[in-house]
Amino acid sequence: MYQTIKLEKKSGVANLTLNRPDRLNSFNVQMHEELRTVLDELATDGETRCLMITGAGRGFCAGQDLNDRSVTSDEQAPDLGLSVEKFYNPLIRRITGLKMPVVCALNGVAAGAGASLVMACDIVIAARSASFILSFAKVGLVPDSGSSWHFARALGLPRAKALAMLGTKLKAQQAEQWGLIYQVVDDEELIEEANKLTGYLATQPTEALANIKELIQTSFDYSLNEQLERERRAMQHLGRSHDYKEGVAAFIEKREPSFTGK
Repeated sequence: MYQTIKLEKKSGVANLTLNRPDRLNSFNVQMHEELRTVLDELATDGETRCLMITGAGRGFCAGQDLNDRSVTSDEQAPDLGLSVEKFYNPLIRRITGLKMPVVCALNGVAAGAGASLVMACDIVIAARSASFILSFAKVGLVPDSGSSWHFARALGLPRAKALAMLGTKLKAQQAEQWGLIYQVVDDEELIEEANKLTGYLATQPTEALANIKELIQTSFDYSLNEQLERERRAMQHLGRSHDYKEGVAAFIEKREPSFTGK
């Protein structure tokens, strides 16, 4: 059905694989269009409760495929702002706006917009050989697709500016130590560990997880008093949910809860 991605769904988990390994899974227009279709489907299918994103082959995603819009000296310069507006910004908004956890199984290099895609995910588990490269400055550009937002918040201004200006490689283990990602595992264990994580998340109270996601990733936009009020409203809403009642009942009855995500 799809040519640039693969999608498998099982037991509430959707596994989405970027599938252009010969181009290090770099973005072209077709990939953007297929990702849009899939993400819109997952947002409304009523059964998916966790999404995992990984890459086929030896890399996660090398960013934009420059061959997809190569420009010679005789051609008009491309409007890169239009490309960002039409493709990249909607992609990041779709992922960060999904009302479910999104796990990235980072299997190799994540460069340029590929690094941006990783950081749009909620939990990143990386192979030991994986790495990040904010390669934008190498071609005279700035970090886009949310990189300047996510990296600055995760790493602080000094490290974020250095990575963006120098375009140096940040290895997975250093990224973990700096707090950029959640966990590093041996390469051969990556998918197994990621599957364990997504399998667990798909059995948890999905609506509560969606509220946690939204509260935390937008917390910098609010004062403490405003955030306290947002937390109050979320608690009021979730206190009426099926999963809250089930969680309390399971605790009292000393059994494992059976959450439905509602």
